[in-house]
Amino acid sequence: MNLSMKWLSDYVPAGDMAPRAYCEGMTMSGSKVEGYEIEGAEIQNVVVGRVTAMERHPDSDHLWVCQVDVGTETVQIVTGAQNVSAGDYVPVAKHKSVLPGGHKITKGKLRGVESCGMLCSLGELGLTAHDFPYAIEDGIFILGEDCDRTLGRDIRSAIGLCDVKVEFEITSNRPDCFSVLGLARETAATFGLPITYPDPVVKGSGGDIRDYLRVDVENGTLCPRYMARVVKDVKIGPSPRWMRERLRACGVRPINNIVDITNFVMLEYGQPMHAFDLRHVGGAHIIVRNAAPGESITTLDGVERRLSPEMLVIADENGPTAIAGVMGGEHSEIEADTVTVAFESACFMGSSVRTTAKKVGLRTEASGRYEKGLDPATCEAAVNRACQLVELLEAGRVVDGVIDVDHASHEGKKIPFEPDWINRFLGIRLSPQEMVEMLRRLEIPVENGVALAPTWRPDLESKADIAEEVARMYGYDKIPTTALRGTAEGIVTPRQKFDRRAEQILLGLGLSETLTFTFISPKLYDKIRLPEDSPLRTSVTILNPLGEDTSVMRTTALPSMLQVLATNYNNRNPEAALYEMAVEYLPTAPDRLPLEKPKIVLGMYGDCCDFYALKGRVETLLEKLGVAGAEYLACPDDPSYHPGRCAVIKVGGETVGILGEIHPEVCENFGIGAKVYAAQLDGDLLFRLHSTEKNYTPLPRFPASTRDLAVICDEALPVAAIEKAIRAHVGKILEKVQLFDVYRGAQVPQGKKSVAYALILRAADRTLTVEECDKAMAAALEGLAEIGAEIRK
Repeated sequence: MNLSMKWLSDYVPAGDMAPRAYCEGMTMSGSKVEGYEIEGAEIQNVVVGRVTAMERHPDSDHLWVCQVDVGTETVQIVTGAQNVSAGDYVPVAKHKSVLPGGHKITKGKLRGVESCGMLCSLGELGLTAHDFPYAIEDGIFILGEDCDRTLGRDIRSAIGLCDVKVEFEITSNRPDCFSVLGLARETAATFGLPITYPDPVVKGSGGDIRDYLRVDVENGTLCPRYMARVVKDVKIGPSPRWMRERLRACGVRPINNIVDITNFVMLEYGQPMHAFDLRHVGGAHIIVRNAAPGESITTLDGVERRLSPEMLVIADENGPTAIAGVMGGEHSEIEADTVTVAFESACFMGSSVRTTAKKVGLRTEASGRYEKGLDPATCEAAVNRACQLVELLEAGRVVDGVIDVDHASHEGKKIPFEPDWINRFLGIRLSPQEMVEMLRRLEIPVENGVALAPTWRPDLESKADIAEEVARMYGYDKIPTTALRGTAEGIVTPRQKFDRRAEQILLGLGLSETLTFTFISPKLYDKIRLPEDSPLRTSVTILNPLGEDTSVMRTTALPSMLQVLATNYNNRNPEAALYEMAVEYLPTAPDRLPLEKPKIVLGMYGDCCDFYALKGRVETLLEKLGVAGAEYLACPDDPSYHPGRCAVIKVGGETVGILGEIHPEVCENFGIGAKVYAAQLDGDLLFRLHSTEKNYTPLPRFPASTRDLAVICDEALPVAAIEKAIRAHVGKILEKVQLFDVYRGAQVPQGKKSVAYALILRAADRTLTVEECDKAMAAALEGLAEIGAEIRK
């Protein structure tokens, strides 16, 4: 929001205030100032002059030699402009002057004739024909009667190019400050100055508005208030200089008197307005309704836009003429021959305007204001102010009467006023009377222990908001610094300790951490060969994704890891070993948040990687985390893994993860020309199964007995099953069982293998006898026979 200090001075006596002091004061009171700019600050030594005589240049057929009176002297200036005549008042850039853009003007000679400066055009002063409609844009700027034509006068003050523009960064919860009057209120409260509000009195010219216009509002929820007034005998022309100056300082281009009035009122009150040419309102009947299915409208910018039923439109008996709160239709604009105008001042629901503007792809100054939520009470003052300006500018005659369809509530919020609580909350000591006075300056009256929030302050909802108003009027810089009371109880949770421990272990095992997006493309499910009927294909879809590659929330983190490995491989990294503390998102119900499943994902490739290298790392991770009793069972049916080199990991009958070699087709899909190994571990389940207890085992006092055992079994029998059978039948005296040989060859039948184990037997309270060791070996052979393994002879 840009604020003209000249305009502000119409309501608050702040004209003599230094811009820097004003900006600092407003920022400290809560209205943040981004900066300020002084109009025409670059222009130096340019004054008002009068052309007293002209003659042709002796050596040119298009140059003129002018004698120009600049008040203190008469200077000779050579110009090529053809619109200058003797007696004209013009801007004169004297010797050693500076124009916008840093252009310096000095005296010199043009074809042998001395020229002591330059006559300036609008563009050379940084202006356009919109600022002075009577001026010729490509010729010398001839000063009109609306300028101060005192000779020698600084051109900036002569043409009103001397305003100070202050740029505010207004937060969206303060729609009242998107107006000059709103900032005037803040200025008056901040500096303790009186404020004078405009009094929009309309004289009228007779007649009855109902003879010119009818208004029906079919949706009072989306349009709480709709007001209209009619002006007849309209005379389209340029606005006066004072209005053009204020619009220019606020960043709005002047167009004509009627359009400028609507823009002026919007900036002054913060209330967007629209002017309809009644010739183009079918049946002289305005209908505020929802768009019909299949309707469309061509807006003022010449673009046809499709409408949908949830959008609110301003229509006549022929169809939509404007998108409510966004932009008018192509036939609703004011034209040079417009005779009768209807001024619209309405309040539309902010969320509806925002949704509509987004869907039609059109964001305007009006929609930006409506989105923040406007005060319906402002509609009346705004439409009357517009009609007052019409009469002031003699731009038409206002028809008596006003149409007001009002469904809005005009009661402000009532908030408890508790001075003691405010003092404790802010850490200050103010009397109730001091607080009441501060709130009075903000036009928040306090009656019977209740603060009455004005209708234009939708941000005031609770006593904390009232405390904030007191704080900013008191001065944030005056609030004493106090130590934090109480004790901070920030601790590392057991789950955080578990995750950090897992990461430390993985780093120690030579893996590097990676972090990937949780949004993926659904095409990645095809790349990992996920079946069409897999429940993992049901993902949470992003409503407004950055692109197709990030359109769903992943249900498996495996493709994310494979993408990172593919990037490393394609960048000729010979090997990679990575891990990610990932999260997978499993849908629940349509209107509920997804279930977030933490996963520990490992991925690796390279010459030093194989199935056993990965399995060893997983075993170490589980051991260090205190997850005991892990079993590794063959898994031939996971489509993403090699059918003969994949295992599920079970602990106590629960599946905690899967590991193995990635299927060759999956590697090909990701463009990886090497064998890839991956593991996926359930973070929640591992956390539940892990133990932090450490048991001390003293050094053995008695010797161990070692026996070797070689058995022949089926090729498909896992060695883990053999080891399990041995442990189950030998009992407590089995200290360790270790595989040391697997043999396949001529001495072993086809389809069989020979497996050799070293069994270490020991008792904690005695030395084992030969008989006890033989009995243990016999029990082991008995258990092995049950699973089809027999001793090798």
